Amino acid sequence: MKIAIDAMGGDQAPEVNVRGALLAIREFADIELTLVGDEKKITEFLPENYSEDRLNFRQAEEVITGEEKPALALRRKKGASIAVAAELVKNEGYQALISAGSTGASLAAGILKIGRLPGIKRPAISTIFPGRKGSTLLLDMGANANAEPNYLQQFAVMGQLYSRLIMERDNPRLGLMSVGEEEGKGSKLTDEAHELISSSEAVTNFIGNVEGRDIFTGEYDVIVTDGFTGNVILKTSEGLADFIFSELKEALTSNTLAKLGALLVKNELQNMKNKLDYKQYGGAPLLGLKGNVIICHGSSDETAIFNAIRVARKTIEQEIVSVIASEITEEGVNNDQESNNNRSG
Repeated sequence: MKIAIDAMGGDQAPEVNVRGALLAIREFADIELTLVGDEKKITEFLPENYSEDRLNFRQAEEVITGEEKPALALRRKKGASIAVAAELVKNEGYQALISAGSTGASLAAGILKIGRLPGIKRPAISTIFPGRKGSTLLLDMGANANAEPNYLQQFAVMGQLYSRLIMERDNPRLGLMSVGEEEGKGSKLTDEAHELISSSEAVTNFIGNVEGRDIFTGEYDVIVTDGFTGNVILKTSEGLADFIFSELKEALTSNTLAKLGALLVKNELQNMKNKLDYKQYGGAPLLGLKGNVIICHGSSDETAIFNAIRVARKTIEQEIVSVIASEITEEGVNNDQESNNNRSG
């Protein structure tokens, strides 16, 4: 399995990308990693006398930052690390790309260089959220701010497949994000998406509409939404988690009695923190492309990079790209759209 890593992407690059890659090389004997970036800077973080034929380097001196317009920067900076890494997937047989750099640049590189699968209208960023009864996959988390009903229908198919193959859910329960559980209680987008999803032969175990409060129950394996709503959910959840932990820390260190109480529940608090820690989930797969693309948080550490490699390895092993390609074909998409038009008429 050949995986390209944008070594210059992320707040702590290239150090955490190198350390995460070293952890993965030791853990998985069937992977070959290529760190793309400034080789001089990358090799500073390798152990002395290090020699490993499964860890390679590809020179790329430029970096696309979060302040740049992704598509324009990708055209101007053809030697940027994310661009060179995407070329490895497109032209040199690499099966996955991992980046903790600019999300927009990763998205642009995936679409413009690697390309969408035939029949895919738009790719979707998928993110795993923890819940009381288990984790839930949400998509789209920001790839498509302006969505159409058939996009959401495809997200449902891709999310269901990912949940089954990667998250190992036998018959994933799938919901559609709305403002009420009742059918017809939502926007024009959700109403039309509900009709498409419920009538699609490729979607099974569609429960119907769900609300924001259902995300963290673990009652649903997959929840589908548009990228604008998904990104608001993601950023709100991150901010809320930071706020809760900050307040909890302040409360548990406010006086001697509180500190003693904190010692008694130290292990439970650590378990809670681990459950909510994005680093344990690796990264957000960008589904619907001709190669596997894993988008990591900008503040990822070596553990997050290691877990992103673990996720990429599993997507390759389960052939998620081929499975999605076989499920969503040009013919299937056209048939779904045609049936939708017939119902509308």
